[in-house]
Amino acid sequence: MTSSSSEPDKTSLADQYRDTVFLPRTTFPMRGNLPQQEPKWLEKWRAGGLDERLKQQAQGRPVFTLHDGPPYANGHLHIGHALNKINKDVINRAHRMAGYAVRYVPGWDCHGLPIEWKVEEGYRKAKRDKDSVPVLEFRAECRSYAGNWLNIQMEEFQRLGVQAEWQNRYATMDFSSEAAIAEEIGRFLLNGKLYRGLRPVMWSPVEKTALAEAEIEYHDHTSTTILVAFPVVKDPTPAHALADVSVVIWTTTPWTIPGNRALAYGPEITYVVLRVDETREGAMLEPGARVLVAEALVESFCSETHVSAHHILYTLPGSALAGAVCAHPLRGAGYDFDVPMLAGEFVTTDAGTGLVHQAPAHGEDDFMLCRANGVDVPETVLDDGTYAPWVPGFAGVHVFKAADVVCTTLASVMERANAAGTAPAGLVGRGQIVHSYPHSWRSRAPIIYRATPQWFIRMDGENALRENALKALDNVTFVPAQARNRLTSMIRTRPDWCISRQRAWGVPIAVFVEKRTGEVLRDTAVMQRVVDAFRSEGADAWYTSEPSRFLGEGRNPDDYEQVFDIVDVWFESGSTHAFVLGRPGLSFPADLYLEGSDQHRGWFQSSLLESVGTRGVSPFKAVVTNGFVLDEQGRKMSKSLGNVIAPQDVNDSMGADVLRLWVMNSDTNDDLRIGKEILKQQGELYRRLRNTLRWLLGGLDGFTDAEVVPYAELPELERWVLHRLSELGGLVARAVETHEWVGVYPALHGFCTTDLSAFYFDIRKDALYCDAPSSPTRRAVRTVLDVLHRCLSTWLAPVLVFTAEEAWAARFGEQASVHEQAFFDLPAEWTDTDLDERWARIRSVRRIITTEIEGARRAGTIGSSLQAQVELTFSEEEASIFAGVNWGELAIVSHVEVVIDPTSSSIYVDGDEGGDLHGAPVVRVAEGEKCARCWKVLPETGSNPAYPGVCPRCADVVAQSGFASVSVQAGA
Repeated sequence: MTSSSSEPDKTSLADQYRDTVFLPRTTFPMRGNLPQQEPKWLEKWRAGGLDERLKQQAQGRPVFTLHDGPPYANGHLHIGHALNKINKDVINRAHRMAGYAVRYVPGWDCHGLPIEWKVEEGYRKAKRDKDSVPVLEFRAECRSYAGNWLNIQMEEFQRLGVQAEWQNRYATMDFSSEAAIAEEIGRFLLNGKLYRGLRPVMWSPVEKTALAEAEIEYHDHTSTTILVAFPVVKDPTPAHALADVSVVIWTTTPWTIPGNRALAYGPEITYVVLRVDETREGAMLEPGARVLVAEALVESFCSETHVSAHHILYTLPGSALAGAVCAHPLRGAGYDFDVPMLAGEFVTTDAGTGLVHQAPAHGEDDFMLCRANGVDVPETVLDDGTYAPWVPGFAGVHVFKAADVVCTTLASVMERANAAGTAPAGLVGRGQIVHSYPHSWRSRAPIIYRATPQWFIRMDGENALRENALKALDNVTFVPAQARNRLTSMIRTRPDWCISRQRAWGVPIAVFVEKRTGEVLRDTAVMQRVVDAFRSEGADAWYTSEPSRFLGEGRNPDDYEQVFDIVDVWFESGSTHAFVLGRPGLSFPADLYLEGSDQHRGWFQSSLLESVGTRGVSPFKAVVTNGFVLDEQGRKMSKSLGNVIAPQDVNDSMGADVLRLWVMNSDTNDDLRIGKEILKQQGELYRRLRNTLRWLLGGLDGFTDAEVVPYAELPELERWVLHRLSELGGLVARAVETHEWVGVYPALHGFCTTDLSAFYFDIRKDALYCDAPSSPTRRAVRTVLDVLHRCLSTWLAPVLVFTAEEAWAARFGEQASVHEQAFFDLPAEWTDTDLDERWARIRSVRRIITTEIEGARRAGTIGSSLQAQVELTFSEEEASIFAGVNWGELAIVSHVEVVIDPTSSSIYVDGDEGGDLHGAPVVRVAEGEKCARCWKVLPETGSNPAYPGVCPRCADVVAQSGFASVSVQAGA
């Protein structure tokens, strides 16, 4: 069927010319379908030997080593694990693509309380007594449990796209690792820093073991507070100001009263002897009673004890209390020792009475002060938190249930003192306080301070570990920088390092103590025999072997105590540098340690102390910390709130690349937030990046090196794009060297959406689709698209590991991986700040033009921008500055007429000319006919009779393509 008109209609013309338009073509799909495609890529990489190729590629390169902090092998990965490992993976991959040799050995912490607790949970469910299980059987069950979860976590990390030497992973329960840990203990033993001593440590009555600071978390806790009177029995004041006076203390731990052995005062604090004149209902003190309290706290004291009227008898400085001695309020009931008053610099008037009771077995300050003054440290509380059988009046009572018992006892004492008319003794007042209190992070139960014999590493003294560790940090880089203060302040104030734990699953502190002297045996040969046995049989050898195996000939095993405490897991993980680093491709010190901010008191600190204490140097050159992951409302994640985001669920619903993008789009220096809406936003950001890659691939269909245009011959717009690439390349390069990645990928996303999709691509679609293949402009565009694809694919590859591979393979095939590529080498000449400033001005003018076009579209004057022509007025200075700019091309309109008004002043630039401001751009309907091929509206459309309905540019391109003229087709 033919048209009755002599001219082909517009629809048929567009159809006939459609095949002459160079529309984008690519196999790279719009939808990523990541949950299904990502596992396929993992299998392709395994089958193709990508890891081995990367290893071969690394030979001869400078080494970059990120040492992996080991997670616990005790459950599925949570979102914090994903954040940490993705962060590390991005840094490792970026260093590899920047030309470094990278060996990343992942590790696991397999010993200690978290594993034991899980195994014991199984016992409790089966109603099995853990203490009845032979220690080697228990250790075997712990090993099996940890090994199972290690393998599960390894698979989950790989599903996240993390590249590592998975077959070469380390675990603290490997025999070689246990031997190395024992050897590190031996180093401290032989250099004299390891000792056994009695002092208070944080103790979990539930887990029956000492805990490290890193195993503690703080929660609000309601405690009973009491005010207790201690009668003065020795008054050193010349005026006998303390005669018949009782010293009143305030404490939040009533259970420590049986352990009291002294009272502390502040030597710089002013105290008063207060006589009670009148009381209100509820008072335990009676009128006439005399008590000693800090002057600054008299008002609050009277309020709490229901004293309505009082009189100050004496005012005296704290120093006047030196030599005073009190009686324990329970004197006569098994507590008949003296209670000396001691000067304590830690005493304040912030709360209470300005006088502090000292239980040396249950507080660090208490212990140090009493020890310094020769006061004994009693053992009053057993490992399960109950009072020992020898504690008068309280034997068998659990300390967390002791408040009522202690208060009842002290109240009875006060009643007797009042009845006898003697100085007050016992309970003066009782209350409650809600305060932040330490809890075990594993059992979630409150902990206590308890003095027990433990093994410590000395922080001070000869070759002081504290001082050396602080000096070592002077040469360490911290990201963020303020993290330095946190770690240094912790080391500056920490006590000696308690490394012993009263548990079964771990590396034993394999030492012997001579029974006669109580001295630890420091013998190199003994230590070496222990290490050799552990290397071949594991730490179980300590439990299966006779002591003589290690002590050797010449020593009677009966003369020695074999220590069975295990070492703190933080010491174990802090020792990992000793058996992971210092091998080929794994430098020591490591270039980088990266973990959560809580590891300033955990792995960062233990690693530093262990390495400095045994080798004199920090194990790391730089430390990077990330924040914690919260939900979208800033709340901690918990099953009860239903706000847990599991990485496995994100992988299955959106893909690991989206989760990885969330990590790198977040401010990891601070706490991060995640939730369904945030992930939805990240999915949208991913879609935009994917569309950018797809557009590039479509525009590069059939591209060859023969099309490349030299830089000097590129149009300004293309050179500006290359300048922007050089800026972004510098951003990536700085991040590689400084480990400061926050903001890098948001900047890349901004470039893709703002500079490319909304600007460059929009402008260059016409040249790309409609210009002839030989056109200098089209060739220039494709030259830049080639560079853009190479740069973006490689820059995105450390994060979007699967998508970048797909985008690379869509162009170059699957034989070579994007992960084998180097970052694109950006020539220095591409950096052109003057050009950037010029194009900033041009884009500002363009925004004004497009705003006017949008107004015309809303008014119904035009439909698409190609239906418009624009009159653009410039001053003479503006015309000079913007000379050579193709405004029609930039504004995507059919024609722009530049009008120069010599009488006007500039509005687009800062000019010196006078005159009135010229007018804004004027948008009109374009004159002419719409080209059926490029859709521009031009007067000359249809001027070539061989190719009716198209503009001269399109007619030439169609003719060059060998396309038969429309008139010939119509004649046929």
